[in-house]
Amino acid sequence: MADHHTHVQDFFTARAADWDTRFPDDAPAYAAAVEALGLRRGDAVLDAGCGTGRALPALRDAVGPQGTVLGADLTPAMLEAAVRAGRDRSGRLLLADVARLPLRNDSLDAVFGAGLISHLSDPGPDLAELARVVRLGGQLALFHPIGRAALAARHGRRITDDDLRAEPNLRPLLARSGWRLDSYTDEDHRFLALAVRAD
Repeated sequence: MADHHTHVQDFFTARAADWDTRFPDDAPAYAAAVEALGLRRGDAVLDAGCGTGRALPALRDAVGPQGTVLGADLTPAMLEAAVRAGRDRSGRLLLADVARLPLRNDSLDAVFGAGLISHLSDPGPDLAELARVVRLGGQLALFHPIGRAALAARHGRRITDDDLRAEPNLRPLLARSGWRLDSYTDEDHRFLALAVRAD
């Protein structure tokens, strides 16, 4: 796991400074995905693997000034970029591994994870850790601003049957981790899987 963490940190540290300029048009897609979560005023929500915090302003808008917005990331350089962008004004930033969150059981109403699942070291237990901190009936959004096929093409690859984000793989993975997949969208312009904390 330490090797995986080092790899993730090295990957994102090298890209943190220009991450937002590489994807300048994603804000509306983030806002639409946050809206799909159906957050209420006063809710508590975590952006897991928040990176430069691009979801934090939309999450803050959704839960209002009385709500709680947290952004957790493993890579200090990404959190520093979030601060430079002023996104720390929208939520509290935590240097933390989503596999071991410094949060109480059932303390959140929802978790938002953009581009998260492909960077988890142990997806089943890591998703179970996200379930631990969300109340029964709370929500999880797994999001990417482009779909699986478009993302694979961007990286010069093809989608394979073992892709964790494929619905036949993701549904049972979530179920084993305490979540029930409620809706699944995989289109060129968006990947969004919404799940509910089930047990």
